[in-house]
Amino acid sequence: MKILAIEFSSDHRSVAVLDGGQLLAEQTVTNGRETAAVALIESALGQAKVERSAIECIAVGIGPGSYTGIRAAIALTQGWQLAHGVKVLGIDSLEALAMGEQAAGRHGEITLAVDAQRGEFYLTKYELADDGIRNVEPTHLAKRPEYESLLAAGHPVIGPGLGDKFPAAEHVGRLAVGRSDFVEASELSPVYLRQIDFVKAPPLRKIPPV
Repeated sequence: MKILAIEFSSDHRSVAVLDGGQLLAEQTVTNGRETAAVALIESALGQAKVERSAIECIAVGIGPGSYTGIRAAIALTQGWQLAHGVKVLGIDSLEALAMGEQAAGRHGEITLAVDAQRGEFYLTKYELADDGIRNVEPTHLAKRPEYESLLAAGHPVIGPGLGDKFPAAEHVGRLAVGRSDFVEASELSPVYLRQIDFVKAPPLRKIPPV
């Protein structure tokens, strides 16, 4: 199955084309906010020598991370599914990062972190082994003291904005290989664990006629 993978959850945004487990092409830019997303996709397809019509599945990273970037990736996916009827999968961006670290030869338990702003961080833990990766602590929203205590204890912590580690489209695509739990693109939404606060608008005032 030919897969187009899109990972826009950090400033390092990437697109990859895979045929099953074989990586055909990957394009990455490091100035994410200025990314011409469609041009990046066309560049990856051109490098892979794959036509748009040949793509059978889109795997899109849904965060946690840059809400704007993830929404842009989801919008592209929705448009593609409407136009071409492709299969769609939403992939956890931090799971993709964990897979990338494991593929690079890293082993043991590692914490992945994303700055959620407002003094909070998305944190999750994975066990990396020769035979794969295993999530040992689900992603949760943590206050800064929890994050800093991990650093103080010398626990390995990596993630976007904390060095040079970023989720890659290649691993978003690899996580999609062999899966069949496809979804409608309209059902996709970014990972967002913070409770949304709504402020109720005051009632309309009745203005007497002049």
